[in-house]
Amino acid sequence: MNLKNKRVLVTGAEGFIGSHLAERLVDEGASVKAFILYNSFNSWGWIDTFDEKTKEKIEIFPGDVRDPEGVRKAAEGIDVIFHLAALVSIPFSYHSPDCFVDTNVRGTLNVLQAARALGVGKVLVTSTSEVYGTARYVPIDEAHPLQGQSPYSASKIGADKVAESFFRSFDLPVSVVRPFNTYGPRQSARAVIPNIITQLLSGTKEIRLGDLSPTRDFLYVKDTVDAFAEIAKCDDAAGETINIATGSEVSIKDLVDTLIALIDPAAKVVQEKERFRPEKSEVKRLLGSNEKIRSLTGWKPRYTLKQGLAETVRWFDKEENLRWYKPHIYNY
Repeated sequence: MNLKNKRVLVTGAEGFIGSHLAERLVDEGASVKAFILYNSFNSWGWIDTFDEKTKEKIEIFPGDVRDPEGVRKAAEGIDVIFHLAALVSIPFSYHSPDCFVDTNVRGTLNVLQAARALGVGKVLVTSTSEVYGTARYVPIDEAHPLQGQSPYSASKIGADKVAESFFRSFDLPVSVVRPFNTYGPRQSARAVIPNIITQLLSGTKEIRLGDLSPTRDFLYVKDTVDAFAEIAKCDDAAGETINIATGSEVSIKDLVDTLIALIDPAAKVVQEKERFRPEKSEVKRLLGSNEKIRSLTGWKPRYTLKQGLAETVRWFDKEENLRWYKPHIYNY
């Protein structure tokens, strides 16, 4: 499928990955409708920071994925749905698991129901590497067992399985897209990389973190959205679950050491108890296989971790960007 001139709907377009994907799809020549969470401030999230030329090419649809009628209205006349709207914070999922089921499972069901009723040509449902839990083997391929180690990951497993059922039961052309740990400009400080960077750029000499031993497969956001676009173009991707991963891993300790050396070598790490996850909930190791996406689409990452971190630090190291963050509090 060629995305040029296609009518595409991006749920969660105001957020981190969603906003980058909306820009990427505009560059593809697609007609982009951005489904954003309604709010009384009339805020469009990160879309508000786009240049006027790009904003003019995006149709804004305020709504809530938990509302089936609103989702159906947004999906009218759409060729491809990129479903990214979700609650994503693991610590917050300990606090409010009901919200995660409502948004991540019910919201995904609403998207799938609308797509089925309206004959949408393709649906991409966004998953997460957290559904695998701590690796039982590496690299983690799409056949790896699923493990609900947090209410967040359990809700995403539920959403993935609902998507799979719609393909098997109704022949809905849906793909489950499973990015590993995406990072880059605009990411929430609840994630480890912007958490570290914003603390360092604030001038503090004590970087407050939790467990430093887990490893992650970090993926720069531009590579992630390139992969979404390539999967959407691939007719053979329907009914498939597809990892987006670099195939390499780094420990949180090595990551923070790299960022400290890059920004402020005088800084030290202080581990705080409140930032540790429950022992059985912490995902200790994530290292993904990208063999399937390479085979289906030819996609491969363009950015090394060093290049991606440098781009990310440059973005955060601008006053107009850093002002959106609160580095002196724990963002959960």
